Amino acid sequence: MLQNAPASSIQPSPEFAGKRVLVTGGTRGIGAAVALRLQQAGATVLVAARATPDDGGAHEQFVEADVATAEGCRRLAAAVIQRLGGIDIVVHVAGGSGAPAGGFSVLTDRHWSDAIDLNLLAAVRLDRQLVPLMLAQQSGVVVHVTSIQRQMPLPDSTTAYAAAKAALSNYSKALSKEVSGRGVRVVRVSPGWVETEASMRFVASLARDNGTSEAAAKAGVMQALGGIPLGRPARPQEVAELIAFLASDRAAAITGTEYVIDGGTVPTA
Repeated sequence: MLQNAPASSIQPSPEFAGKRVLVTGGTRGIGAAVALRLQQAGATVLVAARATPDDGGAHEQFVEADVATAEGCRRLAAAVIQRLGGIDIVVHVAGGSGAPAGGFSVLTDRHWSDAIDLNLLAAVRLDRQLVPLMLAQQSGVVVHVTSIQRQMPLPDSTTAYAAAKAALSNYSKALSKEVSGRGVRVVRVSPGWVETEASMRFVASLARDNGTSEAAAKAGVMQALGGIPLGRPARPQEVAELIAFLASDRAAAITGTEYVIDGGTVPTA
């Protein structure tokens, strides 16, 4: 009977209907954009971050967890099973650096361990607990958000962060080789400079400190990166669109690869 119905009465199902998703670092920036994009496409999205969102209630499914710790990862994995009953897509967005400027010599063991715990081991620990669920159902997608700094480290302040992201990329490739033949795809997304709230606050602070305009400060950041041929940073929603494609069935033949979204910043192919 359905084929006789008017075309206008047939509504396609949302692309991610029925999918259970975890997004770490999902309350701000790229993570918030990814969570919203997948939720709007029908997914049930569990968002994790170290602190409750400022709006207090924007995320119906939220877990406060510090994924830079083993205990935080255990709590989060348990929440995934309890609230979602399983998992179909994991997007590892949580990351960053709190190390000071000054080059390699000012980085203490604590700076190094903090960078590795957040940017590498958070993904390793969560995958160890959640990927077996995907293997059992013979389906799933893992997205590791790396960084162009794995190729282009900024030695003044992000050596440890860049090294941890390089390790994450290598780990992701190894994981893809192990699980792709068993129904689980693993992909990497490598952003350049993204126009998040945090990065724009940084631009504003640079402008204040240097007594210049925010436009001039933004241009200075782009110059420090070696230039962005596109002429602007990427937007969180643009990164979210790439991740949504890679996590979807439209990308069913894609695994083990890294997709750069940097406006052309990396100067080599």
